[in-house]
Amino acid sequence: MKIVAKTDKGIVRDSNQDAYAVGELPGEVAWAVVCDGMGGASGGDIASALAVKVISEKINSCYNEKMRDSSVKNLLDSAIAAANIEVYDLAYSRPELQGMGTTVVCAIVRDEDVFIAHAGDSRAYIADKNGIKQITTDHSYVQDLVDKGEITADEAERHPNKNVITRAVGIDKRIDIDFDQVELHDEEILLLCSDGLTNCVSSNEMFSEISDGQYYAFADRLVKRANLNGGGDNITVVAIAK
Repeated sequence: MKIVAKTDKGIVRDSNQDAYAVGELPGEVAWAVVCDGMGGASGGDIASALAVKVISEKINSCYNEKMRDSSVKNLLDSAIAAANIEVYDLAYSRPELQGMGTTVVCAIVRDEDVFIAHAGDSRAYIADKNGIKQITTDHSYVQDLVDKGEITADEAERHPNKNVITRAVGIDKRIDIDFDQVELHDEEILLLCSDGLTNCVSSNEMFSEISDGQYYAFADRLVKRANLNGGGDNITVVAIAK
């Protein structure tokens, strides 16, 4: 497995409220988690860092090579649920942190299987030689409008409430988590990212930056492209290739 990652505060923001972690497990298994904190001065950076810490520790301590697919899914579910409790409890105990939360997208890559869990609008993509495909579906106000047929996907990209999310870690006592299982073949790339990338870089631009197979340059290139396109938010990218 080849893993590269980068985070950047962007051009506009004064601080970086994104957080990420990556790692490898026995049996040539890779994992990654990306969180995008929300709450501004109320602790978005604290929420994202805490969620990444809890999820990372859960994956590292509980994963084993003999797990069935269903057990890997349950591991990701329980890791995010544990992070949700930690973030929620911390916000509840400290008035200055009330309202903080974070999106999350995390993945475990084993053999040709990718197990993905997410809440919010941080995304996962799979790219191959022919193009790039979004795997996750945003938990957001505009995505709900698209699903209902009230606006088109193109209109959603320009909608004034584009950044309003409907799920996040730490906002409520319980969290609904979406799960995807897809395949990752040789020379394909798994991308995890915060919306600081997707709000500034189109899918076609993403594909252009990673289509030459130079794996170790992917994260740096995508962050640079987001900043060239305005860098309006914190940007985090993780790329995993077989």
